[in-house]
Amino acid sequence: MSAAPLAAEEFQAPGLNLFEWPALVSGAEWFNKPALLAFLAALLVIVLSFAAFSRPKLVPRGMQALGEYAYEFVREQCARPFLGKDSERWMPLLFSMFLFVLVMNLFGSVIFLQFPAMSLIGYPAILALGVWVLVLFLGMKHQGPWGFFKNIMFPPGLPGWMYVLVAPIEFTSTVILRHITHAVRLFATMMAGHLIIALFSEVGWHFLFVQLSPLGAPLGLLGVVMTIALTAFELFIQALQAYVFAMLTAMFINDALHPAH
Repeated sequence: MSAAPLAAEEFQAPGLNLFEWPALVSGAEWFNKPALLAFLAALLVIVLSFAAFSRPKLVPRGMQALGEYAYEFVREQCARPFLGKDSERWMPLLFSMFLFVLVMNLFGSVIFLQFPAMSLIGYPAILALGVWVLVLFLGMKHQGPWGFFKNIMFPPGLPGWMYVLVAPIEFTSTVILRHITHAVRLFATMMAGHLIIALFSEVGWHFLFVQLSPLGAPLGLLGVVMTIALTAFELFIQALQAYVFAMLTAMFINDALHPAH
């Protein structure tokens, strides 16, 4: 057997090329598959919300029942534990954000789509950036510019000399790092899950269909079983990350409205 066919049969693990997408329209380099998925996710959230809440009935059924269940989940699990009496005011934002992130994540498990757009840092980053701007605005509006940063950087009860160390640490962690991790947590989880599932599915495909052998068949079968199991687990992670993103948003808003100190 020549070297070229042998090389063609070698197993190639999927890499970061999974997250590179060509433009769908010539001349619009930004409009690729993830951008299309983001547009579809936003449209789907609007359509589902309209179908659920445009004509509410006393006894909810169908889409209304599903929409109310999702709304109550976000209100009871994300908004009220942190925002209390301010919950209803911020529910439109939190509910929309939860649904949008959830749909974007679930696209990774939908056949023919099979890509979680939140695995590209730009999408969670723009949401986290919007939350960051909102938190700064609310904090300075409700506490005053100096009061907002003073409450962050100078917690009471410490010796004066310690503020030299504490103030920059508190500023960096509260104003900068926690909003970066707000985006990175979602991005990294979706990216890792997509890579792992792609790896096992490639193992199953390669050793069962491309290079079938008595030794490779069990490995290929393991790849198929792991792909199914991890896809089921990824559905849970996709929903969990949408919940965590909305929950942290509620927590950040509450910190801006009501200083901890």
